[in-house]
Amino acid sequence: MNIGIDKIGFAAPSYVLDLADLALARQIDPNKFKVGLLQSEMAVAPITQDIVTLGAQAAAAILTDEDKAAIDMVIVGTESSIDQSKAAAVFLHQLLDIQPFARSIEIKEACYGATAGLSLAKSHIAQFPHSKVLIIASDIAKYGIASGGEPTQGAGAVAMLVTADPSIMILNNDNVCQTRDIMDFWRPNYDKYPRVDGKFSTEQYTDCLTTTFDYYVEKTGKSLADFAAMCLHIPFSKQGLKGLQAICHQDEETLNRLTERFHEAIVYNKVVGNIYTGSIFLSLLSLLENSQSLKTGDAILFYSYGSGAVCEIFSGTLVEGYRNQLLTDRLDQLNARKRLDVTEYEAIFFEEIKLDEAGNAIDLPLDDTPFALQNIEQHKRIYRKN
Repeated sequence: MNIGIDKIGFAAPSYVLDLADLALARQIDPNKFKVGLLQSEMAVAPITQDIVTLGAQAAAAILTDEDKAAIDMVIVGTESSIDQSKAAAVFLHQLLDIQPFARSIEIKEACYGATAGLSLAKSHIAQFPHSKVLIIASDIAKYGIASGGEPTQGAGAVAMLVTADPSIMILNNDNVCQTRDIMDFWRPNYDKYPRVDGKFSTEQYTDCLTTTFDYYVEKTGKSLADFAAMCLHIPFSKQGLKGLQAICHQDEETLNRLTERFHEAIVYNKVVGNIYTGSIFLSLLSLLENSQSLKTGDAILFYSYGSGAVCEIFSGTLVEGYRNQLLTDRLDQLNARKRLDVTEYEAIFFEEIKLDEAGNAIDLPLDDTPFALQNIEQHKRIYRKN
């Protein structure tokens, strides 16, 4: 049975900051961001937008009533959870009007969680071929004003519908994983922002990639020459490019070809920023919607990395008609976002929901986006669907 990605959607907040403006405000050469990081813009989320609202918007764009009647599992991968107990998937299940007899869960392992969700979805569909599984990778990356990670912040959600006989990509059974107990990026419960050992983290990203890829080659007998493109986790675009170069340094022809595809795969990441669990799948969406070189039957290699650390290498094969499931104007939609100046961005960054003694939100702003946080009553989050 062929199992894989049948549909894929994406949503970003309606605000964006040009990194050239941020660089000037921080008295930094803009090329440090534009060239050094390969990042151009950063999506910015107001307090009425979170992983639930972004995830709902991404999923609503691709789901039909038939899908909602067949979905019996909802998986959210995130490291921006809104509750230490209740899964964001439960909120999303209700907001999306999915039939009630479904399993709804949340998976956490830094930027890797949604990839783990894919394996769980595959196992479920193998057992129940008529089922459909909704996977949502939704995150908001915040590092702090004037911090080293500030220009790599971002926000957004990718939704994927996993089914038998998929319309976009078959997920191949060649997954190889690696786990390392390291402290390269972590977020204690008592900290508002993550703690990062930047140099160590980039080294671990690359070393996990090279060692896992070597094991993948040993287990599968495949090489990079077998793949039309490669999608990697994108904490910032330059990191992904360095990773690709690290495993393809001796084959110039393959490196040049995969580098061309890589630049097509970061078109959206460059103007959205890091969305943690969704970054690799945003890269896939960018590749599929911006490359004219791909064709039916092409294999795509994936490298998913979540700090702490867990990584996975796996592949997928494009199926006939996959382009029919994609958009041609997504970049136009991203370009239509409201552009913030640095003062506006900083005001949104520091804005927090204020609660009274009974746990009710005070003066929560109105938000007319398709899904929004409407209120908090007695510490209970209430979402609105427009």
